[in-house]
Amino acid sequence: MKEMPKYKIIENYIIDRIQSGDLKPGDQIETEKQLSEKFEIGRLTVNKALINLAQEGYIERTAGKGSFVLPRMVTKSISQGGSFTDDMASVGMKAGSQLIEYKVYKASDVPEVAEYLELSEDELIHYFVRLRTGDGEPIALSYTYISAKVVPAINVRALEGSLTEYLHSVGVYRGGALHKMSAHLPNEAQKKLLGVGNTALLLNEHITYDQQHRPYEYIKTFYISSQYAYTFRTGFLAER
Repeated sequence: MKEMPKYKIIENYIIDRIQSGDLKPGDQIETEKQLSEKFEIGRLTVNKALINLAQEGYIERTAGKGSFVLPRMVTKSISQGGSFTDDMASVGMKAGSQLIEYKVYKASDVPEVAEYLELSEDELIHYFVRLRTGDGEPIALSYTYISAKVVPAINVRALEGSLTEYLHSVGVYRGGALHKMSAHLPNEAQKKLLGVGNTALLLNEHITYDQQHRPYEYIKTFYISSQYAYTFRTGFLAER
């Protein structure tokens, strides 16, 4: 079996401490000298590990002061998709959902959404608002519209969990999505629910299509911008 590189040993040690909650955002990690002595590894190797951790968003290095744990941020590729639950798991956090509102609209009540979902005026749309959390802390606020033509009925209690898992349970699987990203200043209700001030939120709007190419979902999700980042690949990198 190939031996793990020494710098990875340091990286894994610090990541494990962050993900377990032993190290919290703002905490200072051990110095290069302390890590070098603890693991009997040269300081250049320790420095490489810390550089990698900083590039991956786990820590911030401040000259003359040391290295500090950053708030956990999800960095995801928009081309890969993935649910909020998966996103939280990727940074060692437990996803949660608090249902704020649920109602059913006639398509004629929300004509723009009806156009996105390719519905006629008399068809129905499920609408619900959810506060999304990571380890119980607010991360995002989502406004979701689901086509009743594709999903005739929704178990409202299931909306406190993973929407993706629920849709899979009723036979709806994602085939593709069209995304639009922008910045948005929060209104008063959003400030209260997310616990933020007058700081721009990251807005991801997307229409989701099933494997039969039918649009079934339109979602506007407002993320606390210090918690979420999206990456895009172009050219030959898009094929990777």
